[in-house]
Amino acid sequence: MSTESYTVTGMTCDHCSRSVSAEVSAVAGVTDVDVDLATGKVTVISEQPVDTDKIREAVEEAGYTLAS
Repeated sequence: MSTESYTVTGMTCDHCSRSVSAEVSAVAGVTDVDVDLATGKVTVISEQPVDTDKIREAVEEAGYTLAS
């Protein structure tokens, strides 16, 4: 198991956090996603470490930005 945390900017409502969660959950190997709307923190649990670029692409597909 691997757990990584990221910060996503631009989320302002529950719909935003659900969109990010859905897109990140679709990344191969991801088993769970927890989005904290108040802080923008996204915790990703996966079978193996997931390439940050894949998480970034999923977040951008949802319409938001992964903070660097």
